[in-house]
Amino acid sequence: MEPVTKVLLLDDEGERFFGEGPYRLLCAVETEGSLRAAAASMGMAYTKALRLVRHAEEALGFPLTQRTTGGRDGGGSRLTPRGKEFLDKYAAYREQCTQACRGIYCQIFGDQR
Repeated sequence: MEPVTKVLLLDDEGERFFGEGPYRLLCAVETEGSLRAAAASMGMAYTKALRLVRHAEEALGFPLTQRTTGGRDGGGSRLTPRGKEFLDKYAAYREQCTQACRGIYCQIFGDQR
């Protein structure tokens, strides 16, 4: 038996707007240089990826990505400085939640394997 901790963020209406999926998508945007390529690398439709990013941006009240349209040099996306800071904070929060839950698990179920 092993504990699993899922960290989700909810908006004021109690609707989920951020979790592991959007986090991985935005990390892939940073790596791939575009939302379309990031979505493809995850096997996700571009329209769904765009919807996830826009929903998170709306809930947070600031842009996570900066998009440039295509053309001769091609378009792309990158994280805004505030978006990068948010991802770093989410990752730190998720890690601390995981560690805290692991400690609680060991206290309660420490004698079980």
